[in-house]
Amino acid sequence: MPRWTRHHRLMAIVAATWLAAGCAASGPPSATSPIASSGPPSAASPIAATTAAGTDDPGSPPASAPAIAASTTPAGSFDPAQPPPASLAVEGGDPVVGQLGSLTWGDGGSDSPWLPGAPIEVASGERLTVDVAGGPAVATWSARRVAGTARGSAGPVGLGSGPGPAAFDAPPVGVWSVAVTLDFAGELGSATYYWAITVR
Repeated sequence: MPRWTRHHRLMAIVAATWLAAGCAASGPPSATSPIASSGPPSAASPIAATTAAGTDDPGSPPASAPAIAASTTPAGSFDPAQPPPASLAVEGGDPVVGQLGSLTWGDGGSDSPWLPGAPIEVASGERLTVDVAGGPAVATWSARRVAGTARGSAGPVGLGSGPGPAAFDAPPVGVWSVAVTLDFAGELGSATYYWAITVR
């Protein structure tokens, strides 16, 4: 047999042996190989733990996300379709909402007789203030009184008037029906409120 043929056969055997060894080494990946551990994350894996906490999943908010508070209507807001309530108080005392009488508001209005008013007790010489919480500003005001039993039959006596919030001194000792008329800014209208004031 020629020398070159033996050489080629020897090279073929070496190549076949090398290929067989390589195929045996590249068999199925073992459980400890990096490829084997790249399957679905287990519950104990860092990826599974992160997704469960909601930090890497854009579809779910973080567990510590604060709840959105429900919106509420601000306290003291008034209905613009009618005059706002007005309350009378002395310093340190509880406010008392007055009885609503005659009014002009928007395109309407109503006339009311003199009312006895909501009861309140004050001391002689105390300063009385009228508050319209959450309502429009007061442009001008006027306050009048009659004896508690007269209910407007006798001529009312003025207690004060002026611009801005209403404030006036209590009438003399006795029982009185007091009317306070408020003219609201912006030409919204006017309203008269009544209180039955006992002055001691």
